[in-house]
Amino acid sequence: MQAPSVGGVRLPKGQGETIRLPRGASLTDFAEKINANPASLVQVLFHLGEMVTATASVADEILEMLGTEMNYNVQVVSPEEEDRELLDSFDISFGDEGDEEDWVVRPPVVTIMGHVDHGKTRLLDTIRKANVREGEAGGITQHIGAYQVQTELEGIERPITFIDTPGHEAFTAMRARGAKSTDIAVIVVAADDGVMPQTVEAINHAQAADVPIVVAVNKIDVEGANPAKIRQQLTEYNLVAEEYGGDTMFVDISAKQGTNIEQLLEAILLTADAALDLRANPDMEAQGVTIEGHLDRGRGPVATVLVQRGTLRVGDSIVAGDASGRVRRMVDEHGADVTEALPSRPVQVIGLTSVPGAGDTFLVVDEDRVARQIADRRRARERNAELASRRKRVSLEDLDAALKETSTLNLIIKGDNSGTVEALEDALMKLDVGEDVDLRVIHRGVGGITEGDINLAIADNVIVMGFNVRAEGKATELANREGVEIRYYSVIYQAIEEIEQALKGMLKPEYEEVELGRAEVREVFKSSKFGTIAGCLVMNGEIRRNARGRLLRDSVVIAENLPISSLRRFKDDVVEVREGFECGLTLGTYSDIKVDDVIETFEMREKPRA
Repeated sequence: MQAPSVGGVRLPKGQGETIRLPRGASLTDFAEKINANPASLVQVLFHLGEMVTATASVADEILEMLGTEMNYNVQVVSPEEEDRELLDSFDISFGDEGDEEDWVVRPPVVTIMGHVDHGKTRLLDTIRKANVREGEAGGITQHIGAYQVQTELEGIERPITFIDTPGHEAFTAMRARGAKSTDIAVIVVAADDGVMPQTVEAINHAQAADVPIVVAVNKIDVEGANPAKIRQQLTEYNLVAEEYGGDTMFVDISAKQGTNIEQLLEAILLTADAALDLRANPDMEAQGVTIEGHLDRGRGPVATVLVQRGTLRVGDSIVAGDASGRVRRMVDEHGADVTEALPSRPVQVIGLTSVPGAGDTFLVVDEDRVARQIADRRRARERNAELASRRKRVSLEDLDAALKETSTLNLIIKGDNSGTVEALEDALMKLDVGEDVDLRVIHRGVGGITEGDINLAIADNVIVMGFNVRAEGKATELANREGVEIRYYSVIYQAIEEIEQALKGMLKPEYEEVELGRAEVREVFKSSKFGTIAGCLVMNGEIRRNARGRLLRDSVVIAENLPISSLRRFKDDVVEVREGFECGLTLGTYSDIKVDDVIETFEMREKPRA
């Protein structure tokens, strides 16, 4: 059946069939599904007011609009579904636990969340008897780490796995991922400070991820501490303490003094036992989530992974996000080598070909070839989705505006680990300084700044940002020679602040009108040399030569933007005439001036941006 002609284009007409397309699909992909010519779809979209090429990645809404026009129900497949279909094509099922009799109890995975400076890192330090806080820049945890500690409940040794999430608001995306890969969230609230914006944000993440919450009321040893007030405040967020008849465990602690730390660990285990069925199958091939990835100078790409089911062993072929490889070595949080990792065990994996992203799923496959194929397909899919999301929609109506020059700040972001780079990019892309300036991240990566990064920067007029990394080898020399700016940062909000200032500096100046003075016309003279001369009395302010003026008659504007081209007092040329004095002036070549008209003068001054 033929579709009605759209702008002279005839295409196969759908019967309401569902067409499934991945994110970032092109018109060529759509055309293959319905057995049509891609060029015809380009024409159809052109007549619908969208300019798209056949091979470009297309935004979801354009695909859906095209489907509606042709009577097809277009479904854009979610990343999770896409991944499931990809794994199905290799006959791999992610999340398959096998027979229930094979399941064994696994340790709870706990995320510590809360407001900056409320003591999250200090609490983790106290729990694992190690101090990472002193090496942090700006007092903010810059990396995600995972640690397993041993505790005791009713005389039985039981491990607990902790995931450390950054505290600054710019790391929201990483914190959200931390909540999704966890069983229990510990919300740390300072007893002397109360519930703060990031506390609420952390609670929302934990509740959205549907995980039980334990509240650690910290700093009870500080003057002004009021744990009862914290309990009262948190009732507004559906966290009601057990002593008030609720089901949330509150533990008053001092991370600095080490007070009640054992009780907190006990509360975590009791919450896990009461609210969760924490079991996994250790006899299957390992699957789980990447907590963090970074590039180590001596060891290459290193990924911190959390095994969620199965057992990960040295020698396994692994794929994590769009990275693949073979597990050459595994180390625990103390740097000791381990040969296998059971469910809920965090380990650092060495042997991947590239650095996976924070939050990427990982799984063990039969052979290296399969791992490479899955990684390649994921990489291509991510690239298409990214191109679609970054492609600016240009409709026929706003083509003129699109063709006008827009200032663009191009960036290359390099960092010491993937989670930080992603969080920094996410925060920068949310900066809003108006429509006249655009921010583009043309490349991001983990590791030092290389000559390849500098060459890319030369080609595209780019600023290179290094976060906790430096330029390698001859990269600095090349950058200096070619005039490429490299900026180094160790605190994330400093980077965001400077880029925001740079964007504001690229904005075209905004001007505002400032009134200078008003003069009333008392006499009008005609001169063959000067044209029409207005004899005026300055009523207020001042009349300045070369300022701009407007002519008002009976309070109605008759003429706008007229130049005060000559200004005299008696026979003398003057620069300005103040209130209460008489003067003669001309308004360029404008001649329609009458007695009792009012001349209002003003100048345009640059307006400072907020």
